[in-house]
Amino acid sequence: MHRLASSVALTAALLLISGCSTGGTPIDGGPAGSTPSPQSSATATPTEDTAEGTTEERAPEQGMVTPADFERATAVRVVRHLAGVIGPREATGRAYARAARWVQGELEGMGYDVARQRFDVPAGESWGVPVPAGRSVNVVATPVGFDPARPHLVVGAHLDTVPQAPGAEDNASGVGVLLAVAEAVAQRRTRLPVVLVAFGAEEPRGPGDDDHHYGSRHYAAELGRRERAAVRAMVSLDRVGVGATVPVGSATSSDPVQRSLLAAARSAGVRAVAVAEQRSSDHWSFVRAGLPAARLGSTSYAAYHSAADVPAVVQPEQLARAGRVVLAWLAPRQPSAG
Repeated sequence: MHRLASSVALTAALLLISGCSTGGTPIDGGPAGSTPSPQSSATATPTEDTAEGTTEERAPEQGMVTPADFERATAVRVVRHLAGVIGPREATGRAYARAARWVQGELEGMGYDVARQRFDVPAGESWGVPVPAGRSVNVVATPVGFDPARPHLVVGAHLDTVPQAPGAEDNASGVGVLLAVAEAVAQRRTRLPVVLVAFGAEEPRGPGDDDHHYGSRHYAAELGRRERAAVRAMVSLDRVGVGATVPVGSATSSDPVQRSLLAAARSAGVRAVAVAEQRSSDHWSFVRAGLPAARLGSTSYAAYHSAADVPAVVQPEQLARAGRVVLAWLAPRQPSAG
């Protein structure tokens, strides 16, 4: 997988583009979902050899993850806690550290092995606000028994915000879907083992391409040769709680991960739209490192990077759409009709 801050941590880890839609109902809370213990990665169904998948067909099996396993209430609860209780989460600040500890506890409560991957972040200016240098952290969850040198998938969402924003849509929505996906796959088969990452310091600290995405760049840089080869695809969940369709972004004109996500959306009955040249999220760190990756999310909305980005902005049904796409993408391949 990756060389974490120490060999102990490594062992522990082994383990803006479519128009804004106002459809859906704002978040009004909901009960927490159940938190089963995750399966050992040895029970995952390893049929995925490329970003687009193989043509191998498998009969349906009991215990396979399906889009219907997504619990919207879990994602809603996460959005309300991160944006409504904790609030703005600048990547080197105390609130971010609090949020990272909370996410870690959620994932550990589901039974995952969780490691913290620390990295330095420079001072700068984030959306007009000066921000200090400091340290941030990625929270990395893996199934029990995970082997990072074996083929696997990565699903990530950034946990930090710009200093002035509670960050409900950007990006408690992505973390909410991430944790609901973690819950869904905890005891169900996926086509490959899944690594789940809450990234730190995604938000800008300056105008250049190298002033963003510090956590995901650190994650990709820490991968060894065998670990890099084992990453079959990565998906970044970034602003997935607003709109009526799910944007699926590629860093180039098109790529295999984008196409596989669009196919997953069709199979889940979710309307999705392809977005080209989309580089403003953590998937870009993986693509820059030569790894296959794409993004879900990016519908425009009025509260972007502002104090008005509160839980009421986020639409629970859009969270569910994004979550169903991810689970369809992670599911073992089904036989084609006919």
